[in-house]
Amino acid sequence: MDRTAETLTADCCIVGGGPAGLMLGYLLARAGVQVVVLEKYADFLRDFRGDTIHPSTLQIMHHLGLLEDLLKLPHQRAEKLQAEVGGEEVTLANFTRLPVKCKFIAFMPQWDFLNFLAERASALPGFTLLQSCAFDDLITADGRVCGVRAIANGQTREVRARLVVGCDGRHSKVREKAQLSGKSFGAPRDVVWFRLDKREEDPQWGMGHKGPKQNFIMIDRGSFWQCGYSITKGQFGELEAAGIDAFKQQVATVSPFPADRLAELDRWSKLRLLEIRIDRLDSWAKEGLLCIGDAAHAMSPIGGVGVNLAIQDAVATANLLTRPLLNGEVSLHQLNKVQRRRQFPTCATQFIQIKMSGKKREPGQTSPLPRIVKRYRFLPYVFGWMIGLGFRRETPRRVGKA
Repeated sequence: MDRTAETLTADCCIVGGGPAGLMLGYLLARAGVQVVVLEKYADFLRDFRGDTIHPSTLQIMHHLGLLEDLLKLPHQRAEKLQAEVGGEEVTLANFTRLPVKCKFIAFMPQWDFLNFLAERASALPGFTLLQSCAFDDLITADGRVCGVRAIANGQTREVRARLVVGCDGRHSKVREKAQLSGKSFGAPRDVVWFRLDKREEDPQWGMGHKGPKQNFIMIDRGSFWQCGYSITKGQFGELEAAGIDAFKQQVATVSPFPADRLAELDRWSKLRLLEIRIDRLDSWAKEGLLCIGDAAHAMSPIGGVGVNLAIQDAVATANLLTRPLLNGEVSLHQLNKVQRRRQFPTCATQFIQIKMSGKKREPGQTSPLPRIVKRYRFLPYVFGWMIGLGFRRETPRRVGKA
């Protein structure tokens, strides 16, 4: 890798150090591709990021020989996903019969998972991670993307590469600068995230993830609870106008905590609004550029599948593009193969999410889900397959020059 003043050159420049970006960077560098990953923050310590590592991702880590060390990190395991619906506890998904090594979801803070990937990737000679380095614009020549311009510590830096991959999430600046068009399918709800310190008298959940009642979820972070409260899209302004005390009273009606237990939520800055969106690009690529993960298809939090779809995208991208990168040229036709490979699982997953989020019931009307699950006892295993493995699994493979 050639380093001069403020310019780097590499085979591939990845924008975004999230799950897709770091997994892709690791896989490419493992095969001998020169990779630069740009991450705008100085670290990965961000609250309220997806923390579910599904059986499909754990299987990839097993295939790469990383699983044993990964599972040494603090995590909780869930062989089933349960929730209280209409006053009844329902097993929504059961992973115990999946044909993989880990028949469970691992709940692990995403910053731990990302630090793990970054450490393993940084041990490879062709991998460079630039933190506190924010994407600014694309560099183009002769109608082709040939690099990026970034800002690091107030200074402009350039990375010249034969391929730029946008892995910068649902608010991707890469796809915005590339002027890639897409479709938005909307979502009827948003989520307000907050944290509560743990106390000895708090409920002891057997899993790291629990939905005691509808519209509320708890994630065990060890020293604190990460809590999410689902609201109607656009309702957050009304909640702010009513005041923080009224919000806490509303949350107390669906949480396992009494209103006075929420006293630590004493200002709105302790709450974070996640605006749920479901969308996907019409085309994920143009000459010299590819978008994957949420940058190509934003997912609803339903099922917690976004992180795992992004990692599957990364594996497919590495499988399809490693050889062209090593050979020195990546055509638009080759880039489009990634979308063709990942289009079906993306569309199928979003179709189900849209159907699930679009269900509206009249006030007082109960969900038919408990009755349906009890009648068709195989459904939790079907949902376990769909959530745990998805619609198309990817397996990393070693690829060299032709």
